[in-house]
Amino acid sequence: MAKKNSNNNDFLYNSKANASPQIYSLLIDLVNEDKEPLAKAVIKIDYLLDYASRCIKQKDFDEANESLSNAKSRIDMLKNEEVDTKHLEYLYAGIAKKTTK
Repeated sequence: MAKKNSNNNDFLYNSKANASPQIYSLLIDLVNEDKEPLAKAVIKIDYLLDYASRCIKQKDFDEANESLSNAKSRIDMLKNEEVDTKHLEYLYAGIAKKTTK
């Protein structure tokens, strides 16, 4: 079976514009392994991290912490499914540092 990419998969096509190259690479790997529900979870985590970052810029630390805790629980779920979460954890750690200032 041919590998799925943004030309032949609607999910990847819609995600390509918003996802960073590292996240998009992870999405391609998951979709090609027939783990599209996990790929959708990665998109949700990416959104939660982005939202937390915007909350921090607006000094809304309570909302940022809530988003970060939701993202962390989803990252842990991906770890249990043996997904490479290195980049997501890197993003999480960088954003979480900003909430302690």
